[in-house]
Amino acid sequence: MEELLVERIGRVAWLTLNRPERLNALTTALIRRLETAVEELTSDTEVRVLVLRGAGRAFCAGYDLDWGTALESETQAREGWDPVRDYLGMSRNVAAFMSLWRSPKPVIAAVHGWCVGGGTDLVLCADLTVVAEDAQIGYPPARVWGSPTTALWAYRIGLERAKRLLLTGDPVDGRTAERIGLASAAVAAERVQDEARALAERLALLPSNQLAMMKLLVNQAVENMGLATTQMLGTVFDGIARHTPEGVAWRERARTAGLRTALAERDGPFGDYGARRR
Repeated sequence: MEELLVERIGRVAWLTLNRPERLNALTTALIRRLETAVEELTSDTEVRVLVLRGAGRAFCAGYDLDWGTALESETQAREGWDPVRDYLGMSRNVAAFMSLWRSPKPVIAAVHGWCVGGGTDLVLCADLTVVAEDAQIGYPPARVWGSPTTALWAYRIGLERAKRLLLTGDPVDGRTAERIGLASAAVAAERVQDEARALAERLALLPSNQLAMMKLLVNQAVENMGLATTQMLGTVFDGIARHTPEGVAWRERARTAGLRTALAERDGPFGDYGARRR
C-alpha cells in the first residue's frame, strides 16, 4: 500500500499520509516520499496550493516508535552512538519537513485526531492549519526521549506558550490551537476537509507568482530571526535527549515491555490537563 497518496484536483494537490493502521506514524520511507512529492508538485505549473492530511483516525502520531526504538537499540549495541551520524540523519528529516516551508506554494495542514511528536513538525512547517475542534496537538517527547527538531514552536506561538507546551509535553485541543495562533480555523471534525478545501481554493485564486512572493516575504522574517541556528540546536538536543540516562532507560523499557506500557508510564503521571481545566 502506498504510504503517501497524491491527488490533483484542479489547482489544489492533496497529499494524504496513508498508514492509518499505525495512525500515520512516520517512517524514513514515508518522510522521503513526502519530500519527493512536494518537489514534484512544486514543479507542476498547474498546482497552486498543497493540502496535507492523514487517512483514518488521526493526522499523524509522530515517529513510528515501535520501529524507531528497536532500530536505535540495535544500532547502538552494534556500533555505539555517534552524535554526528545521529545529527546528520535527523537533519535529513528536518530538510524533508522543511520542504513544506520552502516550497513557493502554500501548504495547508488539515488536522484531525492526534497530531503529536514528529507529526507536529509537519504542521509547524505548513503555512496554514485547519484543525478539528477535538484534535490533540502537542509534543509529549519533551517529557523524555525527544526535542523538536524543526524548532518552530516559539516562532509560531510565542515564547510563553512554547515554553508552556515544551516544559510539560501537554497537548492542546483544536479550539485552543486556534486561540493561540497555531491554527487558522477550528471546526467540527466532519468539516475539516471541506474547510481546508474552501481555503485552498480561495488561495488558488491568486496567481502563482503572488502566492510565492507573499509566502517568501513572511517566511523570511522568521528566517532572519535565526531559524537555521535554532533548528540545528533542536536537532542536536534531540540526539542528546535520546541518549541521556533517562532516555536510554525509556527506550529499553519500550523495547522490553512494549511501547504502550512505556508511553503509559511516561504520560500517566501528567493525567488529562484539559479535563482538569474543564
